[in-house]
Formats: sequence, structure tokens, C-alpha cells
Amino acid sequence: MIGGDDEDFDEGAEDAIVQTETDDQADPASLIESTLPSDLLSKYKFASYGRALSVLAHGFGDEFNEIIEALREFQITTDMIRKPGGNESEIPKTIAGIMRPKGWHETTIVGDLLIRRKWKELKGYGRTGKPKFVKREDEFSRKNFFDGHKIDFVKGRVAFDFEWNSKDQTFDRDLYAFDAFATAGAIDVAVIVTRDTTLTPVFHELGTVLNKDGTLAMKEGKPVPLAPKYGASTTWWGKLIYRLNAGRNGACPVLAIGITPACISDYKTS
Repeated sequence: MIGGDDEDFDEGAEDAIVQTETDDQADPASLIESTLPSDLLSKYKFASYGRALSVLAHGFGDEFNEIIEALREFQITTDMIRKPGGNESEIPKTIAGIMRPKGWHETTIVGDLLIRRKWKELKGYGRTGKPKFVKREDEFSRKNFFDGHKIDFVKGRVAFDFEWNSKDQTFDRDLYAFDAFATAGAIDVAVIVTRDTTLTPVFHELGTVLNKDGTLAMKEGKPVPLAPKYGASTTWWGKLIYRLNAGRNGACPVLAIGITPACISDYKTS
């Protein structure tokens, strides 16, 4: 689902920057370096699982090119980072404004499961004592076996999700939905975008939260610090990668993308 800002600040955010790397479940870095253009490699972090990048580039060229174009177009500002907004904050709206006009739609699947059981039933014995069997079968269905799994952007057989700052458990829901869609034969590959760890120092540097109108947010007479808003229990690279390393994407190949400071149009590294 599109991830916005959680309205409750995480007072227990960790100050340390956690560097979480992919393990041997991920595809080799050479695949990423040889497939993606250099300008995107300097703007985002990438990790591919289940040959997702190969599936995209070679199996779904049109959708892959649209994702490349969207990543190039996507930019945020320091004010966007500092403002609240719930699940429809300015940052998720920015990516939606790029993807929706290209024909990427929020999609839900609902499906019944038909089960057939077959067995051999013993009917007696022949003159020599050999058992005789007759084939039997029945069938039944499980209604709504796939029920309400939703992905924010789907085009053809490619899924795309964006998680800026939701609770980290949202990743479980996203990856489960990818697996359900893939198992049902509705998609072949998925892409998920979230914050990279390199944004953490930026949050500390920007300092304080802004209200929606751009004024300084205050709590008990003091400015509200920004960094705890993007706490350790929210959606970011480290929380996504360990789930992918554990195989929680199931049957669905996944390309993970991390948003870095290079996506912030008005921020210059010191």
C-alpha cells in the first residue's frame, strides 16, 4: 500500500545508523550494475530477489521503461520530509501523480479455490486374493480463498508499491500481497520502494517538524524533533531487506529500491 506518515511519533527511535546488507538470497550486484542506467544507480539503492530485475527488463520492457522514467522524475523536497500528512502525505502523492497517468492502477484480487480429491476405494478381492479398487473423486471449493489482497499500482503483470513512512509491519502485508498475486497468476514480478538508510542523517540535519501550513510544529512549548518521526519501527530499507532475505516475498520476484538523499531536490550534501 502507499505508505505515508504515521501520525504518532516514535519516541524510541534509534540514533545509530544501521547498515543492513543483502544476503545470498539476493541476486548478484553485477545484475543490477549491468541492467540499470548509471544515473539511477547514483540516485537509488537497489536489491533484486528471484531475478526480478531480469524478469522486468527482459519480460516486461514497456513497464520496466515506465518505472525507469518514474524513478528519474521522482523528486522530493526538505519541506515534504518535514511535514505530516498521514497515508496521503505529499511524498506518496508525488509517486501516485507519476504512476497513475501511465495506467498503473490500485488492484485487488478475489478468487475461490476449487479442490478435487481422488482416491481408490477397495471393492473386494479376486479369486487369487488380489484387491480390486474403483476410482472415486469429489470436489469442493473454498470461497474467497484470495480475498481483498491489494496492491497500489499494477499494470499488466507487474506490481509496484511505495512505502515512505508507515509502520514496518506494512512490509509483511505488501510482501504477502505480492505472493498472493503471483500464486494466483495475476502478476509475475513486483517492485517496492522505501527509504534508504542514507536518509537518516538528513532527518537529523533538518532538525524539526513542520505543520501542514509550513509553520514550526510545537509540543509543550518546544519544537518537535524530526528524526523520531522516522523511527526504527517504520518502513525503511533495513526493515524491508531482512524480510526479503528471509524469503517473505514467497513465489514473487521482488526488486527493492531505496530512496537516497539524491532524490531531494533542495538538499546538498555537506
